[in-house]
Amino acid sequence: MHDAIRQRRSIRRFTREPVSDDLVEEILDAARWAPSGLNNQPWRFAVIRDARVKERLASLTRYGAIIRSADVIIAVFFDTASGYDWTKDLQSIGACIQNMLLAIHESGLGGVWLGEILKSGSEVKSLLQAPDAYEFMAAVAVGHPDGKPPRAPARRPVSELVFYRK
Repeated sequence: MHDAIRQRRSIRRFTREPVSDDLVEEILDAARWAPSGLNNQPWRFAVIRDARVKERLASLTRYGAIIRSADVIIAVFFDTASGYDWTKDLQSIGACIQNMLLAIHESGLGGVWLGEILKSGSEVKSLLQAPDAYEFMAAVAVGHPDGKPPRAPARRPVSELVFYRK
């Protein structure tokens, strides 16, 4: 597990090789095992493969090239009707996305968590015909990596991050 955490990278360029439906299901299965308060599991997903829909999504972000090159886009939504505490629910969705990214890495695929597209959340929600209670949280681009993963970015030492020990 520690190796996967340290070796996972955000992959932004993909080959044209398709991602199997079985691998997509494994990614979604990993996502649903994230912890959530009261086990409310507030995440919902839209799986996008259609080139026309991906093109429309791509037009909603400055990172459209990533969306166009990925075989699959998984849009992550917060089902506000299932929520019980805003902060806790959003933390759970973050854990859900991290589970997805680790499953993507473990399967030999590449993926990246796209957040800048949140500025167009209402347009994404409309395009994907999401129910009224769903709030757009992220898009995860998934595909077979095109080239070697980038080098690991530097991390601050733990001593700089911990401000209290007693």
